Amino acid sequence: MNIEVVDFGAAGLGKPEPSATEMEQISKEIIRAFRDIGFVYLKNTGIEDQTVFRMMDISKNFFQLPKDIKQQYARIVDCEIPSQGWIELESLNSTNSEDLKEVFNLISLSESHNWPVDHDPEFTRSMESFFKACWQLSVRVMKIIALGLGLESDFFTSKHKRIGSNQNPTTLRTAYYPQIQRSSVKENQVRCGEHSDYGTFTLLFQDKNGGLEVMHKSGQFIAAPYIPNTVLLNIADTLQRWSADTLISTKHRVPIPQADDMLNKPRRSVAFFVHPDHNASLECFGGLDKYSPITSLQFLKENYGNLFIRDSYPTSD
Repeated sequence: MNIEVVDFGAAGLGKPEPSATEMEQISKEIIRAFRDIGFVYLKNTGIEDQTVFRMMDISKNFFQLPKDIKQQYARIVDCEIPSQGWIELESLNSTNSEDLKEVFNLISLSESHNWPVDHDPEFTRSMESFFKACWQLSVRVMKIIALGLGLESDFFTSKHKRIGSNQNPTTLRTAYYPQIQRSSVKENQVRCGEHSDYGTFTLLFQDKNGGLEVMHKSGQFIAAPYIPNTVLLNIADTLQRWSADTLISTKHRVPIPQADDMLNKPRRSVAFFVHPDHNASLECFGGLDKYSPITSLQFLKENYGNLFIRDSYPTSD
């Protein structure tokens, strides 16, 4: 039970527009994987390991700053962008203790709050640059998915126009998982709790230590290891609803390593969580009517109220 690897080279960044035949081949392979397990590796995307690991190294420098400095850039829950900034501990599964990681989220490229320009300007520049690269790749992925589903090529891109602003919750997240002392691990504690993502789709980059596990449709968790120069692409909850459950948003986790040598190795990852604009209408496509139309923001507030707790968010210019 392995996750499929698809060559995205014809549509990768820096390449000319692929031919219709190339687009069709890539889209068929990706949609097949989505219907099977909801995850697929893409190779030759134009974002190479050298760029990813550079981003991870710069992020590590930020995470190693003293806590009192990082606290100055902590997220502010009661604001227009409640998830932007540094988060020390969180739990993605309410049955568990806090996950053993810390993260920094970037959502708006135009907002300066929670942004460590003074203490770590290199981190700021690196995050912005990587955000834009992931954004460009995501646009190409959206067109491929639309083709594979028999939709107009701009079906998804037209509903993701405000990425990088406070009118769209698309998030670049860099995460640092410190070394672990087995004696200090609490009952049921993990590095990242079992969960599914809640946007359109996610681009995930792991370091060489890997560690991610994905739930197969059999109910078993399977390893999703690091593969050089690939990105893991997975369906998230919004797109599953949008597709009337024809595409699968799969649960995944990062457990505590069993081998002692892996416990002593920190883990790093970078994820780009793609979301529609707040006011985008989620009307089931393909003539399906399993769910009533709802805006993206309404869907998030109804299903993830702990994250989207404000009564109002900006929904238009």
